[in-house]
Amino acid sequence: MKLSPKYVGPVVMAAIMAFIMTGFVTWMNLGFTSDYFANWARAFVFAWPVASVAAFLAMPIAPKITMWIVRTVNGAPH
Repeated sequence: MKLSPKYVGPVVMAAIMAFIMTGFVTWMNLGFTSDYFANWARAFVFAWPVASVAAFLAMPIAPKITMWIVRTVNGAPH
């Protein structure tokens, strides 16, 4: 089975986003305690699959929303 960037890209992006966000939110909620890294790891393990599904759901929608925002702010092209 060959891997396609179409499927690997969103999973990698979701991993990076989940890693950063869970680290930040864990720190905000619990502070930098002695078990911070264990709490962060647990949050990441649960967040990454959810973020991956969210990335796949958002992929077809995000460009349309982006273009709507750009057209709204910039005005329709003449």
